[in-house]
Amino acid sequence: MTTRQLAPEHDTTLTLLRMAEGLGAARLLQLAVEFELADRLADGPRTADDLAQATGAHAQGLHRLLRALAGVGVCTEPAPGSFALTEMGRRLSADHPQSLHWWVRFQTMLNPVYDGAGRSLRGPDPAFSAVYGEPIFEHLASNPEHGEIFHAAMAEHSRVMGTALAAGYDFGGIGRIVDVGGGDGSLLTVLLQRYPEARGVVFDLPEVAGVARERIEAAGLADRCAVVGGDFLSEVPAGGDLYVLKGVLHNWPDADALTLLRNCRAAMGPESRLLLIEAVVPPGDDFHPSKVLDVAMMIVYGGRERTLAEHKELLAQAGLRYGGTVEATAPLSVIEAYPAAVEG
Repeated sequence: MTTRQLAPEHDTTLTLLRMAEGLGAARLLQLAVEFELADRLADGPRTADDLAQATGAHAQGLHRLLRALAGVGVCTEPAPGSFALTEMGRRLSADHPQSLHWWVRFQTMLNPVYDGAGRSLRGPDPAFSAVYGEPIFEHLASNPEHGEIFHAAMAEHSRVMGTALAAGYDFGGIGRIVDVGGGDGSLLTVLLQRYPEARGVVFDLPEVAGVARERIEAAGLADRCAVVGGDFLSEVPAGGDLYVLKGVLHNWPDADALTLLRNCRAAMGPESRLLLIEAVVPPGDDFHPSKVLDVAMMIVYGGRERTLAEHKELLAQAGLRYGGTVEATAPLSVIEAYPAAVEG
């Protein structure tokens, strides 16, 4: 068979085609989670016919889905018609230690929002509000099923990122860590387990605090970690040596982000430190996940990803001094800040 080199313009067209079809891979993962394929394949290879009986799916359609999932590395076909999980695929199971099961389910919940994404370009409000009738955090509070999906997804993300953060940033010698917007305590659990001399406080909304207490107690950390319910746009617990904001600031527009930072500054002592664990938008035309995530933040939350200069500006307005950036949890960065000296 003779192979001919394609013209460069054809390669460009193929690239655009793949980009336009990018949601296809996301839907494959969502369907795999919807039909619990990772859990059903956990004990070894099964045929599409066997899985169809267990899931209520059409056998031929399920075979086609599994074949496509094999093409993106989620499973493999060791024998004709028989499918097994790859290591990547195992992480779609809810009980895997690095599971992203709930994260995928959260993306499924956002599908209608992305369908209406153009609304965020035609007006100041995020598309989420138009699609679901209220801003995301109000919706999560009034719709417990969606709230459960969201908080479980954030917990998974914190566990995965927390492991990288604990390995890539030195928390040694820190006495009391306050995790602001700490969700169910997943991040702080990882840090306290790695640094047994540290103590902690998980601070989040009262409806989330109960779940955090359960996780902290289950991890055997109740004697080293308190859980406090409250609203960080009103105040933040005082007395911490280190304040951590992981993936919190980008949820909010500048005015609310500044309020949050000022509340942290008010709670900090003169020797306290603040860590912003956020994506930092780099300059130039090169691809970076933060540039795509920034559009998602606009559509879903009304928040934004920020450049380093924009982070520095917010810190300065809040009375905080930029102390440096550590690349410890790619694609996230760790931005250090300290109380600025009071003039006069």
